[in-house]
Amino acid sequence: MNKTLLVLSLASAGLVVTPVHAQDAAGGKYQPDQAVGSGNWFIDANVGRTSGNSNGGFGSDAGDFNFFNGHRGRRTGYGVLGGYRWKVGQDIGLGVETGYTDLGNYRLRNAFNSDPVNQRSTTNALRGWLVGANARLALTPQWYLGAHAGWFRANDNNHRYYDTAAQELGFTDGDRAGRGSWYAGIGTGWDIDQHFGIGVQYDYFHANAGHYTNPATGARVDGPKRSTGIVSLTGEYRF
Repeated sequence: MNKTLLVLSLASAGLVVTPVHAQDAAGGKYQPDQAVGSGNWFIDANVGRTSGNSNGGFGSDAGDFNFFNGHRGRRTGYGVLGGYRWKVGQDIGLGVETGYTDLGNYRLRNAFNSDPVNQRSTTNALRGWLVGANARLALTPQWYLGAHAGWFRANDNNHRYYDTAAQELGFTDGDRAGRGSWYAGIGTGWDIDQHFGIGVQYDYFHANAGHYTNPATGARVDGPKRSTGIVSLTGEYRF
């Protein structure tokens, strides 16, 4: 009987102590209501303006970036991400993500006129699936810095680059239509509450344009890098 009472007493004490430790593990600036080691599923969406020209600027006018002015090569891009992020420290979150981005093939304002919304056949802007990792550093319970990076499968509408030019030069295109490459980005934002946040970020999507092999000399000529940056507004929902 005494042994039974002792076991019940210890069990009761354990039930009391466990919540206290869990409460002690919460706090900090990152998701302060959560304990370290816990996590959230999340969904991110972004919309922004892209840079698509070869000189590294945003559009044909590389020296003057105007978010609302569409110089040649500058389009509206969209993206969506989903994943899971753990609270690994009082102020730090680390996670994994996967999603899809389109960097200029859709023009939504054409929904109100006779022009096509989907302009892939004429624009052929960079797009593709991605998978990677992300990190958050909370400077305050609301204000955070973020970064992410990973693998990007660039797609080119199942066309090869510069086929016409290659034929004229007598070269052979030696690459595939779909190309695995990489992406990376940084940003900052504000968590409105434990579930919803908004921010601004810059992302860079790197993709090569293949290569040619000269049949006469066997020399390999690399194509230009088909890479695009985007400055965008973001929204995140955590659950």
